[in-house]
Amino acid sequence: METTTLPPVELSESECWVLLREALVGRLAVSVDDVPDVFPVNHVVDHGTLVFRTAAGTKLAATAGRPVAYEVDGYDPSSGQAWSVVLKGRAREVSQLHDVLETMDLPLRPWHASSKPRFVRVEPTSVTGRRFHTSVPSQG
Repeated sequence: METTTLPPVELSESECWVLLREALVGRLAVSVDDVPDVFPVNHVVDHGTLVFRTAAGTKLAATAGRPVAYEVDGYDPSSGQAWSVVLKGRAREVSQLHDVLETMDLPLRPWHASSKPRFVRVEPTSVTGRRFHTSVPSQG
């Protein structure tokens, strides 16, 4: 059976932001004691930044003023298309009272039942993405 291979298509920054807004969950990549680690988190896009909730602990400590990467992806089985978006930037805990109050109004609720009272905002330095076709048998 033959397959058709189409090259990946680079997404525009605005297309990447649309996909980030639509994604329900992503993976936060950080460095913990010089070792990479990845955490699944749900997020919301807010004024050109990405915001997620967390509690005190490894994730919060690993993001405080540090560079991070955040990745979301998706797949549409009916079209055979997949996509991936990576946001890189610097994370900081939201700590100013007026910022915390504004952030609390965002539609961002923890998925996990434990308390996640802290907010982290990732200010991007780059947002890139690709859309590609998965291996699909040719019609012939």
